[in-house]
Amino acid sequence: MFTNMADDRVARVATADGRHLAYLEVGDPDGPLVIYNHGGPSSRLEARLLTESAVKNRIRLVGVDRPGQGRSSPQKTRTYSGWADDIVAVADALGYREFGVTGWSEGGPWALAAAAYIDPDRLRHVSSIAPGSYGAFGDNSAAQYLSKIDALGGTLSLRFTPAFRLMYATLGFMAKRFPTSFVKQVRGSVNDYDRQILLHPEVARGFGETCAECFAHGSDGLVRDAELLYRRWAFDVANIERPVHIWQGLDDKLVPDPINKAVADAMPGAVWHPVNGAGHFIAIGEGDDIFAIAAEELGA
Repeated sequence: MFTNMADDRVARVATADGRHLAYLEVGDPDGPLVIYNHGGPSSRLEARLLTESAVKNRIRLVGVDRPGQGRSSPQKTRTYSGWADDIVAVADALGYREFGVTGWSEGGPWALAAAAYIDPDRLRHVSSIAPGSYGAFGDNSAAQYLSKIDALGGTLSLRFTPAFRLMYATLGFMAKRFPTSFVKQVRGSVNDYDRQILLHPEVARGFGETCAECFAHGSDGLVRDAELLYRRWAFDVANIERPVHIWQGLDDKLVPDPINKAVADAMPGAVWHPVNGAGHFIAIGEGDDIFAIAAEELGA
């Protein structure tokens, strides 16, 4: 079942347990379905940044707010397998038996979870773009490669939750009240490849909007998301044998490439796509190539 709620004109899917998942779609409405997992802090609006690539490759790209973020209902207990069930619910509601899944940054691990839990007869394509693989091999296992602030966030999420929540509440305040400054701060922490992308006015505005939308219900949803990412994952990437495309900028300052090269090396089905000189914003910069593979595997 799905509805388009009249109050705020946000399309939503109803789940079996009474929650609602807000979504936004771009691209070809008659094309094969790819369900998109946004980063963090971000929201379903992130899909707008990929519109041109989705249209070019005739993909129906559907960005979905994860529980408690954007306009999706909160969920008391978050799990990777539970989110895989939610993804299937979205595909069912939209009338697709076969579909693909992708995710960027902190959305990348949720795409990997889909590969781990969803029947490959239904899930015909998976890509994970610069995934935030912080807990793939144990609690905060990627800490040695992260920036000091991200590594600190991982430590706080595991050992001092109140401070972790305060960190994210402050992030939400900045994103909602001062979006221009928020985007400028991000631009100052990335490489030139990413800066050039973020200097496009439409991209900068869209990125600011999608980050602010994350906090429509406050920061709790993002906190619950991040806590799962930093803790040892409930699934083992070494057991994922189906093809999974992992895209990685080799000059990524936010999620450095050794983090995801280790994931690719451990995953039997991984197809490694390194991009020389690229940073974290390869979902936008390499979107045409990323969705070309999705279109091929989904028979677009």
